[in-house]
Amino acid sequence: MSDDPSRAAKRERRARWASAIAGVGVRVLARTWRVREVHQGTGDIVRQHERPVIFCLWHCELLCHMWNFRKLGIVVLISEHGDGEIAARAAESMGYRTIRGSSRRGAGRALLSLAREVEGGAHVAVTPDGPRGPAESFAPGALIAAQRSGAPIVLLRAVADRAWRLNSWDRFIIPKPFARITIYVGEPVPVSAPSLRAAADEAPNFQRLMRELPLAAGG
Repeated sequence: MSDDPSRAAKRERRARWASAIAGVGVRVLARTWRVREVHQGTGDIVRQHERPVIFCLWHCELLCHMWNFRKLGIVVLISEHGDGEIAARAAESMGYRTIRGSSRRGAGRALLSLAREVEGGAHVAVTPDGPRGPAESFAPGALIAAQRSGAPIVLLRAVADRAWRLNSWDRFIIPKPFARITIYVGEPVPVSAPSLRAAADEAPNFQRLMRELPLAAGG
């Protein structure tokens, strides 16, 4: 179609402006937040570089984690659908590197790219219930990438004492000004399954661990 280049250019401009505006708004708001981390294991598994890991977080809590772990060079998997371009630009402005694709395509290019990043020594992050839900469901993509790369899974949760909830499929959380946010960091969990199918079968267990993490980590 002859107008495809012009439409792509318009989308590019919209994404650029939207991400810039959103980035400014988030920075102004987030500087009022009071954030603390509670680690289930010993040491700071996030900021060490000797052992690459695969972080998993719920899509609705993405903003809290993106702000707290900014400028660490973590590689994040962001959907190619919908507002993915805006999210990718926002993430990159905070110091993340991005891979575009879906964690639900177990043998897809995005998961292979994630595994290669981990094998190269990078931490990577995935929202196992994104980009379309159901909310707080654990798709097996991250587990497959962990089985392929040998990297453990580290679960992340975020709890804000006051927040807005968007009218979206995941009820996306935006903490209010001066909110107290607790970031829960799970201990590394290896995915030692003998096959990709066996790794995928562990998804219900990891879903349960994600939901229980704030209680299990304490604090």
